[in-house]
Amino acid sequence: MSLPKAVKITKNGVEIISNVDRIQYTLKELERAALRDVGKLVCKRSRQKIKRRTGRLAKNTQYWVRSKQKIPDLQVGFKPGGFYGLYQEIGTNKYPKIGALSDATESNIKDIIKIEQQYLSAVGTEEAERKLNEGEYSGE
Repeated sequence: MSLPKAVKITKNGVEIISNVDRIQYTLKELERAALRDVGKLVCKRSRQKIKRRTGRLAKNTQYWVRSKQKIPDLQVGFKPGGFYGLYQEIGTNKYPKIGALSDATESNIKDIIKIEQQYLSAVGTEEAERKLNEGEYSGE
């Protein structure tokens, strides 16, 4: 979807240009892009901590940026092929708790805040449009 155009209104010889729709769209897309980079960070750091027996669980760690609601949100978890990752995440009587996803998120809060600040500080600049065109909103 492309950026909405500016709305021009002429009233009594005065032309008013409104960029509200454009800024709202840019802000929403910058939020999504920031969440995408946060998802990449959390997946990368959690893969480093996941106990490797077969290597399949690290490959099945993924993030999803959803934007069906008014506010975009991020989910990080395991794909269906890594359903057993839940056992390593919360632990069972046979497996000790590893908590790779929760630890990766909690220990990297400062990095997550930096990523969000970089994107949201670009609102209204040409840098914002460059950042919007960088990539996918779900990935491994």
